Amino acid sequence: MNSVIVSCSSCGQKNKIPADKQHLQPKCGKCGSLISLAGKAVPVEIEDSNFQNFINGAGMPVMVDFFSPTCGPCQMMSPIVNSLAQRFVNRGIVAKIDTSENQRIFSQFNIRGVPSFLFFKNGKLVDQVVGGVPENVLAQKLSSLL
Repeated sequence: MNSVIVSCSSCGQKNKIPADKQHLQPKCGKCGSLISLAGKAVPVEIEDSNFQNFINGAGMPVMVDFFSPTCGPCQMMSPIVNSLAQRFVNRGIVAKIDTSENQRIFSQFNIRGVPSFLFFKNGKLVDQVVGGVPENVLAQKLSSLL
C-alpha cells in the first residue's frame, strides 16, 4: 500500500498517512490536530483481496482506475488520476488497481480494455468510462456522485 508523509501545520511533526486511510480525516500523532491532505493526497492502491471491503466501507463515492503499467494510454492518464485524488480529497476517493496483477476483479466487472474507470456509490457500481478521456470528464462523473 502506498502512503503520504505530511507535516502537521500545528506542531510540524511529520505523519505517515496510509493512502487507504486518507479519507478518514487523519490526526497528528503528536498533537492530535487534524491533518490537511490538500494537494498531497494520492490514489489508493487496491488489490483483488481488499477490493470489495474497501468499496463497501468507503463511506463516500469512489472512482477506481483499472490500469496496466505497460499500457501507454494508462501512463498518460496517471497524472490525471493523481490530480483527481488531490482535488477530491475528503469528498471522494480515487483508487487504482493494476489489472496485470489483479485478474479476478478485472474479470468480475467484465472489463475489456484499460484504462477503465468505474464509479461506485454506497458500494454499488453506478457508472463507467472506458479509455483515455480529459480530466474534466472524470471530474464531472465523480462530482455527480457527491
